[in-house]
Amino acid sequence: MTSLPGRPETAYEKLLSAARVLFYNHGINGTGIDAIIKRAGVAKKSLYNNFASKDELVATYLRVRHEEWLSLYKKRQQNATTPREKVLAVFMAYEDHAEFAYENGFRGCGLLNAAAELPAGAPGRQAVRAHKEEVEAILIAHLTELMGEEAEEARRMARHFAFLLEGSISRAGLEGNGDCVRQAGMMASQMMETY
Repeated sequence: MTSLPGRPETAYEKLLSAARVLFYNHGINGTGIDAIIKRAGVAKKSLYNNFASKDELVATYLRVRHEEWLSLYKKRQQNATTPREKVLAVFMAYEDHAEFAYENGFRGCGLLNAAAELPAGAPGRQAVRAHKEEVEAILIAHLTELMGEEAEEARRMARHFAFLLEGSISRAGLEGNGDCVRQAGMMASQMMETY
């Protein structure tokens, strides 16, 4: 999140920007409030004027990460004209995510990394699950359009592709680049050849 041109960043934007970088680089639990305030260059009071707690800041971070992915997907989808290309736009959005110039390199899906730190049943984990379910729903919609009458097969393939995406983005995080996601996209493309 950046400020509009010609307008200075607000304390809210500075805090969220600092939290996004630090949470991704060091994890939620590994990032204290003081580190966020220091990186943001704001007074401690600014944090509590903008966020009721660290939990609220984490929830905002997760929402912004979700919106970032949706933005990557929508950019890729603009160039997709066929249902098959729309499915592959999902894979390319994950690839774009893996190839982004992160401060300390790519270390996997920021949402999954955050979920791994949160206790079972935590609202943040539910937010991450909702994101992953939305990605799968996007795949279902495009595959249903591609496969027509074979709605159940489209759902099965979407589930398979969702698992393929998650595995490839996790592996990409270990390797620090999008090669695995590109390979996953090629696998998905081959699986759709008969439709």
